[in-house]
Amino acid sequence: MMTLLIKNILFMVVVPGTAAVYFPLFIARDRSPASGWVFFLALALLAAGGLMYAWCVWDFAVFGRGTPAPIDPPTRLVVRGLYRYTRNPMYLSVMTVILGWAVLYQAEVLGLYALALGLIFHLFIMYYEEPHLRVVFGREYEEYCAAVSRWGPKLPRR
Repeated sequence: MMTLLIKNILFMVVVPGTAAVYFPLFIARDRSPASGWVFFLALALLAAGGLMYAWCVWDFAVFGRGTPAPIDPPTRLVVRGLYRYTRNPMYLSVMTVILGWAVLYQAEVLGLYALALGLIFHLFIMYYEEPHLRVVFGREYEEYCAAVSRWGPKLPRR
């Protein structure tokens, strides 16, 4: 279990750390942070994104027995926690953190970066991740896709 924890932390520091922390802070390096209610809104977004990501990593490690890294994926399909509401809460958490930086530094370029990264995530999911998960988990993944939407909770039908 300790090895799995270390692998998850290393991946988190390198991959989402680069996309959601190091690169946005590099972009915003010359800007002053917002103040007042905008500051607290930014902190809320940063905290929500970070907590969402940590929760997902926990579920990947404890339930799925793996990491978010494609070279060491979970051995069980993770369908608990935030994965009950969306199939991609990790990607959403990364974009939430980036939006938190965009609000904190009032940097439109970071909002555009979040949108561009979201498009890249979407294409990666559609053309690599979902086909791969269909092969690995088969019918279980098909049933999961039917029950849970790609990006947000399914709204009740009338």
